[in-house]
Amino acid sequence: MKEKRNVCLGRLLVYMSLVIVLSFTYTTTTKAAAEKEGRVLFISSYSYAWDTVQMQIEGIKDTLGTGITLDYEFMDTKRVNTEESERLFYEGLKYRLSMVEPYDVVIVGDDAALIFAMEYREELFAGIPIIFEGVNDETLARESSEDPLVTGVVEKLSLPENIELGLALNPNADKVVAILDDSITGQAERERFYKYAGAYPNLTFTEINTSQLSTAKLTMELASIDKNSILIYVVMTEDADGKQYDSLESVQLIANKAKVPCLRMVEAGIGEGLLGGNVVSMYKSGEVAAGMAKDIIRGRDCSEIEMVAESPNVYCVDEQVMKKFNLDMGRLPEGTTILNHEASFIERNQESMRFFGALLIALLVFTLWIFIDNLRRRSLLKEIKETKDIMESASLHDFLTGLPNRSKFMKDLEQIIEDRQPCTVMMIDIDDFKKINDTMGHTAGDDALKQVAGRLKEMQSQILTAYRFAGDEFIVILQSNQNMLVEKTAYQMRQIFGKTFTLNGEKKKICGSIGIASYPKDTDNLEQLIVCADDAMYHVKKNGKNDFAFYQNPEEDKS
Repeated sequence: MKEKRNVCLGRLLVYMSLVIVLSFTYTTTTKAAAEKEGRVLFISSYSYAWDTVQMQIEGIKDTLGTGITLDYEFMDTKRVNTEESERLFYEGLKYRLSMVEPYDVVIVGDDAALIFAMEYREELFAGIPIIFEGVNDETLARESSEDPLVTGVVEKLSLPENIELGLALNPNADKVVAILDDSITGQAERERFYKYAGAYPNLTFTEINTSQLSTAKLTMELASIDKNSILIYVVMTEDADGKQYDSLESVQLIANKAKVPCLRMVEAGIGEGLLGGNVVSMYKSGEVAAGMAKDIIRGRDCSEIEMVAESPNVYCVDEQVMKKFNLDMGRLPEGTTILNHEASFIERNQESMRFFGALLIALLVFTLWIFIDNLRRRSLLKEIKETKDIMESASLHDFLTGLPNRSKFMKDLEQIIEDRQPCTVMMIDIDDFKKINDTMGHTAGDDALKQVAGRLKEMQSQILTAYRFAGDEFIVILQSNQNMLVEKTAYQMRQIFGKTFTLNGEKKKICGSIGIASYPKDTDNLEQLIVCADDAMYHVKKNGKNDFAFYQNPEEDKS
């Protein structure tokens, strides 16, 4: 009986020990789980296949470490960017969020993801801090960061630095060509690109809009870029034929077709045929954003973390591309990272090459002679071209005002419509111009025309050109049909007549009527577009003058 009691007691002690061990194990496991610092969701505007996204993720992962759970969602807007795709992404994300534990921080990569997060934050991310990175639109970034639960790091593609690098490598450059598309990133960068035109008056700023070109036309445009161009690849995800390009495909197309070196403002593509340049480090952008997220998880208030307005940029160049285009490595900024460096023949055979020193000098002298001869030929060709340009310019400009004439307007508008580029035409007519001629003389009338033309010239930009159409009529092409921009420009046009004019030494008030029509909104026909603008202008004339009006389709009015 005693032995039986001992056995029972022994079993009880074993059971108690087992309970203690299990309790300790559970406590340790629970503690370990509790020590898992937090949960982060990364939402990318693009897909994982896009190499810049992979660099962002690497920067985020390396900074967060293994102590923080990191999940991913991809909007894939570079392949499909429609309202329907956004709706499906929203519904899928909403469902997935409902099935998992809440996240402590959401990191969004690039503009589309930030716009999405801000639009749906109350439904999907209420009370959750949002950290952005890779955002090009600084205005969007600043407005978003006014929210105490939003901050991040701006991606500034360094256009001035790359233009300066292009000029250093090609001092004869007379134009800057940007490769862009109509994606959200492309639109933001297009606006930034043209803002720098004023800082470089000796350079012509132009673009290759891949969204507006067929595959064949895009290939031709790339191949036709002349050697005096600074080519900068910003973004290319699609063409007008509906072909979608991933990063590698776009890089290969540019590298294979362009006959000039192509600068890049992000790391991707350098080492695969592009020259490089002053690049934003997508890895470092992810690193900075993850550092902010980590601080928040560890207790820091998001409102205390200021937005980083300067992105981490470095110079990085592919030596093989430098060699391909015979570019001088000595013109690169100090500290430039060099990819694909290969020891030259001279470096590998330094001792033996001394024997050929004299021969090399002779070759250099011969090359110099050829170079000087080419410079003379180039100078002669340049003079011939300048004379030709002067003659062509005279035939396409109005003698009195100096503005492009009606012929130039028709030529430009025809090209724009042929390229299917949205645009707006504004017809401007000076009110009661005949009265000025009759009462003050034709000299005063001419002065009035010249003063109006001068004010129009001050408004001209890369997307706005003014022309002398006929008599007292002027006409303007705005290479956009976006409502806000068109309306803003219309108000500015009206301000042309806001200040008084000086005629025969007297201050006079001159008014003007403005009619506005847009392609293809109002019509897709060149002649009809001018008629629409003229109709709108005469509508203003009939209703008191001195104002502007948009063309109204009579059929729409009836409906």
